[in-house]
Amino acid sequence: MFTQYYNESIRKLVIAFGSLFNNIKIAKKDSGGSVLENIRVPLAYGPKEKFIQRINMASSISDTTKVQISLPRLGFDITSISYDPTRRGNKLRKRHVKLDNGLLCNYAEVPYNISFGLYSFTRTMDENLQIMESILPNFSPEFIVSLNINDINKKVDVPITLNRVNTAVDYEGDFSERRYIISTYDFTSKSYVYNKQSSTGIILKTTIDIFGSSEKFYADVGSQQDLRITATGAYQGASGDQGFTYGNFIYGPITYEP
Repeated sequence: MFTQYYNESIRKLVIAFGSLFNNIKIAKKDSGGSVLENIRVPLAYGPKEKFIQRINMASSISDTTKVQISLPRLGFDITSISYDPTRRGNKLRKRHVKLDNGLLCNYAEVPYNISFGLYSFTRTMDENLQIMESILPNFSPEFIVSLNINDINKKVDVPITLNRVNTAVDYEGDFSERRYIISTYDFTSKSYVYNKQSSTGIILKTTIDIFGSSEKFYADVGSQQDLRITATGAYQGASGDQGFTYGNFIYGPITYEP
């Protein structure tokens, strides 16, 4: 039952979420309001506590040189994964894709709500508000991303909803210590986890047993007994096959067996 397969559905969602915020820029201005430079805010995956610890600690380049992490900076991580029963469909429903020599299918996907936390760390409130105004207008309150999961689910639309925004300023310590401002953005994505793909061949023979049909049907086929109807087929282009065509296949004559 539990065989190895990997659709990368959660991994691709993490990449798609991070790509939404990997090109945020802030402007550095002089006292006259002229733009001195535009800075692209770096983005990395990791929990908020690790970034705070990294900001508070000085890194050693050498025995005599120590530096602190540069600000502004963005970080994000997965905060929770929870099953969503309100979006659950029929477990036996299958999705099919036609191949040259058969069908590719998988069972219904399983709905999960995956929550993300996005964190911005800045030195000044102006930098924090610039980042905030680059994010908030795009969520009203959701933004939809399209994912290519596998050969069957090539375009899956996943809504990402912005739930809340919290801002905190670190005022601890004396005036010689570094101050930083943290804004936390809580997101929820209504995504799915997908089953493994399986392939099946083309059905070339179908047998149907009919019991208790109407007298008119019996009169049409010339029999008063229950029937077995058999239809056979082959790949289109094969020699010696007689019958009607459907798609890429030739189906032979239908036979009746009283």
